[in-house]
Amino acid sequence: MRYFLSLLLVMFTITSFAQVQYEVIEKSGRKVLKGIINRELLTKDSSFKWFQKQQEGYTPPSAVVSGIRSKSTEVQYLVFGGTWCGDTRFLLPKFYSLLDSAGVGEDRVTLVAVDYSKKTIGNLAEAFNITRVPTFIVLKDGKEVGRVVEYGTTGQWDKELNEIVIGKK
Repeated sequence: MRYFLSLLLVMFTITSFAQVQYEVIEKSGRKVLKGIINRELLTKDSSFKWFQKQQEGYTPPSAVVSGIRSKSTEVQYLVFGGTWCGDTRFLLPKFYSLLDSAGVGEDRVTLVAVDYSKKTIGNLAEAFNITRVPTFIVLKDGKEVGRVVEYGTTGQWDKELNEIVIGKK
């Protein structure tokens, strides 16, 4: 029940505020974001040049694109990542490339940035038991149906995400 209430609170918070809600932490010459952010923030800020660079060269498997596309209006994605984290820097841009290829709209994704301690504004990371980033959570009808943590259990994060989305996992 606590999980469901937390999820409702997150969804209400996200839909209630149109603007990005985050804070900036400067540490060791690196810009770290904490809170609810979006892709545009990462692509427009010169501190995050890694985003566009990591999108280059990734072509999502066609079967994965097809599966994600088939459920594009039925699921939402809640993604936790760290702008400081090497795994997030590698996988998050590819995640967005996959969604773009599948025609999934930005309105289907909520991106939450965590600090070095994997904490965020409003204790969202704690509410969703986030211990490693990136974590890609798939939601259907407001309920979690699965998640891929970092590279997944097989190292094929995109295929695992697809299996969750299409209901095979």
